[in-house]
Amino acid sequence: MARQKIQWMGCDLMNESYVSVSGHEVKLTNLDKSLWPEGLTKAHLVKYYWDMAPYILPYLFNRPLVMKRYPDGLAGEPFYQKECPDYAPDWILRCPVEHSEKVVHYIICNDAATLVWLANQTCLEMHPWLARIENVECPDIAVMDLDPSAGATFQDVLEIALMVKEALAQFGLQSYPKTSGATGLHIFVPLVPIHAYKTVAQSMRYIAELIVNINPGKATIERKVNQRQGKVYLDYLQNGRGKTMAFQYSLRPFPGAPVSTPLAWEEVEAMNITPASFTINNIFSRLKAKGDIFQDVLTNKQKLDPILKLL
Repeated sequence: MARQKIQWMGCDLMNESYVSVSGHEVKLTNLDKSLWPEGLTKAHLVKYYWDMAPYILPYLFNRPLVMKRYPDGLAGEPFYQKECPDYAPDWILRCPVEHSEKVVHYIICNDAATLVWLANQTCLEMHPWLARIENVECPDIAVMDLDPSAGATFQDVLEIALMVKEALAQFGLQSYPKTSGATGLHIFVPLVPIHAYKTVAQSMRYIAELIVNINPGKATIERKVNQRQGKVYLDYLQNGRGKTMAFQYSLRPFPGAPVSTPLAWEEVEAMNITPASFTINNIFSRLKAKGDIFQDVLTNKQKLDPILKLL
């Protein structure tokens, strides 16, 4: 892929270009379209995912992907698209997944060409399933989504995250935190894919209930938003079949172009990060300094047996 064909830091731009990526021709269009209020354009979006491909592709590998598209940038209305569009190139992998009413053909993003094509569709965020196509009915990741309600702070989120870490550790489970790129935190627990979504969700609910019982003043699993005031919502329901979330290194549709960024638990303990700490402007310097600190999520597959014995 000839990088000089994409406008970046004053380079010349052809607003409609064909570039070669991983042996495929990818058409790029409307590259000067403004997406973020700071003036970041579709060209910045494409270049970000092009540069991020070596880091993000291992986590997207063989996962059904839901497209969340922002054709008019942050100022417009986004929409979700599950079905791979008919106009997608033939070389893009599709995976049929049966749902209650129909079969959906999801995109599988296993290479840089597909990632760049998705970026050209103004997919700001990468929303894969928690399971791979080898066994779509059994997730290989459990997640606890920590979402601060009105009146709760990010410091509260970090405090509750450490409690989740310790609760999981009591059952021999290692966990891996990342910023959501919005206001919260995601905690990933890599799994051997042997349990159904319902079982995984029940296990995460058990952990969430432990936290609420210990710290009812700051944590909640209450589904009614108006009853969560001042608390951190532990959303274990994100473990449902077909649920997706912005994965690590995904851009987010907020001012400043924040990135969902893996954290070391020591950084959480230090309590000196904010939701906007990591953006399109500094994520690569962080990767250069620290490397990909989330790699164990790919290999450290664990079992929920200690929790299931109590259920």
